[in-house]
Amino acid sequence: MVYIYPAIVHYEDDGYWLEFPDLPDTYTQGDTIEEVMTNAVESMELTLLHLLETGEQIPQPSNIQALTTDTDSFTTLVQSNIDLAKHCTSVKKTLTIPQWLNDRALSEHLNFSQILQEALIKKLTM
Repeated sequence: MVYIYPAIVHYEDDGYWLEFPDLPDTYTQGDTIEEVMTNAVESMELTLLHLLETGEQIPQPSNIQALTTDTDSFTTLVQSNIDLAKHCTSVKKTLTIPQWLNDRALSEHLNFSQILQEALIKKLTM
């Protein structure tokens, strides 16, 4: 399910911080606009996932036009697909491969997790 919430971005001398008026205790910060917006998605997802997992009520988003800001702030909308966020938790897997294959992969500086993920995706989408 896609959620879209208004947020208020505040500028301060050392960067930006962002708040969600409709999501209690949901704040983030960043040195740049790009960083604060990226962090905002994650912050919103964590709050919404917590509310869903605990069975709490998901608040209705406010009308962005009803929000007021001061001169060092502005409003924006933040969007997230919670269905994607719910399934992005990593799990640790133990596997066995021949020693020679391990040695060769290490000498090539290969990322075992990335290769396994790519192979599984390829196998599952064939």
